[in-house]
Amino acid sequence: MAWRETVEGGRTAELAGAALARQATASLAGLLAERGMTRKDLADCMGVSPGRVSQILSGGENLTLRSLAAVAESLDARVEISFYDPSDGREPYATGPALPEAAPITPLTPSPYC
Repeated sequence: MAWRETVEGGRTAELAGAALARQATASLAGLLAERGMTRKDLADCMGVSPGRVSQILSGGENLTLRSLAAVAESLDARVEISFYDPSDGREPYATGPALPEAAPITPLTPSPYC
């Protein structure tokens, strides 16, 4: 069977990708809620339209690492990606040393959140 057709116990790559996108958008939505921010606040911080933020948060889009990094930078947050074997019962582990903090981005539209 081809790599594209199966991933992790028979799940298709598309299903696995959709699950990762849902996880990322749920995590982002949780961070926004913790900070008391709206989608418009995030759009202001990113310098994009509220519609673009809705696309990101809908979970239906194929998010790139660059788009996740742009969101994280605009919120002065970090994104961590780990590979691990879930069958060994251990927590995920990082694959390398932590990266230095990124310089903050100046938003195009002033906002009290960024």
